[in-house]
Amino acid sequence: MRILVLDGGWFLGRAVIEGALARGWDVTAFNRGRSGAVPEGIETVRGDRTSDADLKRLAQSGSWDAVVDTSSGEMAPHTVLAAAEALRPVVGRWVHVSTVSVYQGWPHQPLTEHSALLDAPADADESFGYTGADGSPTKYGFQKAGAEKAVRQTFGGDAVVLRPGVILGPGEYVGRLPWWLRRAERGGVILAAAPSSRSIQPVDVRDVAAFALDQAARTGGGAFNIAHPTPLSTGEFLAHCLAVTGGVGQVVWADPAVLEDHGVRQWTEMPLWRTAAGVWSVDSSRAVAAGLSCRPLTTTISDTWEWLEAEGRPVEHPRAAEHGITPGKEAAILAALGHGIPRPAVRRP
Repeated sequence: MRILVLDGGWFLGRAVIEGALARGWDVTAFNRGRSGAVPEGIETVRGDRTSDADLKRLAQSGSWDAVVDTSSGEMAPHTVLAAAEALRPVVGRWVHVSTVSVYQGWPHQPLTEHSALLDAPADADESFGYTGADGSPTKYGFQKAGAEKAVRQTFGGDAVVLRPGVILGPGEYVGRLPWWLRRAERGGVILAAAPSSRSIQPVDVRDVAAFALDQAARTGGGAFNIAHPTPLSTGEFLAHCLAVTGGVGQVVWADPAVLEDHGVRQWTEMPLWRTAAGVWSVDSSRAVAAGLSCRPLTTTISDTWEWLEAEGRPVEHPRAAEHGITPGKEAAILAALGHGIPRPAVRRP
């Protein structure tokens, strides 16, 4: 099996490459070489996918059984369309990593692959779309919907679209799980959004990569939601963060209305917390039937902490700075709730 990975220097792209090498596949990575080092044992083609000349040069460098595209997150649909058209003569199959944000109902409604999509043309530029007053839909969602259309338009039945929600694991650059782990390590009184029973269903980056590779090796197209089929409660999530970091802490579960009154931003200042009903109601049964296998989220938490403790450093990304409430703001809210200032960090041996 010979595959081309668009990206490959960080997080999901790197996990795809490492997984393909473990299967004994021949791998080519196409990227600009600015974000992390690609694993050894692969062919690397340097270039910018927004450059027609670079895409032409890439197409001339060989043929591949499949492409796995993990780098279109910030790309306009017309850019994805240009890459798909340039590579169609030399690629048998395109596995495209998209997002649940392409659904009209995200994040307010439970989602299946039959849920209605946002409408965006395959050749839309960066200006297409808008973000609603309540944060949905998003311009990002429109852009990704157009990118999906570009791939389907070019590859037809040889196009596979993966729609993950939240991806966590070693190498994470957004900073959601790393922030909670570092907060757990500090210990003391920890602010969290009630209820503790609220379930979350992020997936491990390695499991997304494995499923993408499985789809690259198969025939037939279609779309798959990628979410953990066995959700974990927020209480269990934080308990495991405390356990693996050795932090000694007491979690205070604040009513969401209280957090909103104090201006706590959902999804960023309180990572993984969002009150919309559909956020963690993504049906992944179609992917599970097609072979998606997800390790327990507690394993993802443990492995991410092990990576951080081994001096793991994610690729620098501006989104990381958005995540996590400041100690001062957390202390002020806890004081208003009658819990005073968080205790100094105590770490269990």
